[in-house]
Amino acid sequence: MEGDKRVKAKRIGAIGSLLLCTFLSLNPAFQQLAQFPDYKEVSQLRMPSLPGIWSRLIMLEELPESNPAMSAPLNGQTIQIAYKLFGIFPLKTSEVEVMPDLKLFPGGQSIGVSLQAKGVMIVGQAPVVSKDGKATFPAKDAGIEVGDIILKVENTVVQSDQDVASAIDQAGQKTGSARILVKHQGQIIERSINTIFCQETGRHRVGLFVRNEAAGVGTLTYVDPETKKYGALGHVINDADTNQRIEVLNGNVVASTIYAIEKGKRGNPGEKVGSFVSNSRFNGNIEKNCNSGIFGTMQGLVANPYFKEPVPVGWESEIKEGPAKIYTVIQGEKVEEFEVKIERIMHNRTDSKNMVIRVTDPKLIDLTGGIIQGMSGSPIVQDGKIVGAITHVFVNDSTRGYGVFIQNMLKESGLFEQIKLKNKAA
Repeated sequence: MEGDKRVKAKRIGAIGSLLLCTFLSLNPAFQQLAQFPDYKEVSQLRMPSLPGIWSRLIMLEELPESNPAMSAPLNGQTIQIAYKLFGIFPLKTSEVEVMPDLKLFPGGQSIGVSLQAKGVMIVGQAPVVSKDGKATFPAKDAGIEVGDIILKVENTVVQSDQDVASAIDQAGQKTGSARILVKHQGQIIERSINTIFCQETGRHRVGLFVRNEAAGVGTLTYVDPETKKYGALGHVINDADTNQRIEVLNGNVVASTIYAIEKGKRGNPGEKVGSFVSNSRFNGNIEKNCNSGIFGTMQGLVANPYFKEPVPVGWESEIKEGPAKIYTVIQGEKVEEFEVKIERIMHNRTDSKNMVIRVTDPKLIDLTGGIIQGMSGSPIVQDGKIVGAITHVFVNDSTRGYGVFIQNMLKESGLFEQIKLKNKAA
């Protein structure tokens, strides 16, 4: 009899466990836990927090390092964490990298950006009309494509559209052809192109439209108080015609002033209309043009009236859905503070679209319609920490857009490597 009771109790326990597992697997909160990243960074101040109800049900337990040789790139401390239901049943493990207590000055200043590419980018093709009236495409026929970057013409390095046109004309006058070295889909190739004498322009041509410069208005995200390294825009600068990333030869950023706003609406994101300030209080070079922004070194006075001291960096695992603030310029050079909401956090994305941001500030919605072009790079601050930057607007809903994690910007900037070397030297 007692044996039957024990068997019955075991069956009831098994069924109960099965029902619990089924409930958990279907529960949205459990699915939220399953999406929690297996690897995360946290500050030295606290361990990672858990989402929703799990903060009350799950206990975190530090495990011995599985690989003693493994070390975090900055301070050599990587921790293995076990997630245990009720502190007993193991659910998953993850790796936590304890980051330095890094502090930055949030930006928000409107900046004018000018950038010169390495080589000269091909942005279009056009027919060249010969003496007999025949329209031909010499460069296209030779395999040259839009998006290719011209590096040399007849062994002469070219850095502008004038350089390219002059070198092709001179080569055409001599031999009726021009040898052009281009970067095509990451490979360096050389093509010999027959030139055509154009009656309209009076020079030899191969039928290409080219450009090597880009300029526009954006927003500064942060400045490191120690190294004076800055980050801005939050996304890569692509050529307007080819949508290809511009490889930087040189470039600079200066202050810009906003004198008009084209309000965003459904189907039209709107934009800031501004101009470069001739006597800028600050200026910086452009050393990198990466997926998560432009980076370089800043000189001069960069002031945000809302922050007299630098603020801590909020790492990915510390960001939460809820209220936050952004800083940007709407008129002149005045940095203003506006309310937003972080609606969604996408941990596994590797591009500059890591968070969905909604503008909730009535004043900003009234003035701009929400997020507009030129606002890219506006810093996002949550709970006193800089956590990211605005990057894109939803075309069909200008009150919403994307943001990039600040840690992604810092990694691509090279600032982490500098901190690593500094810690190593110390």
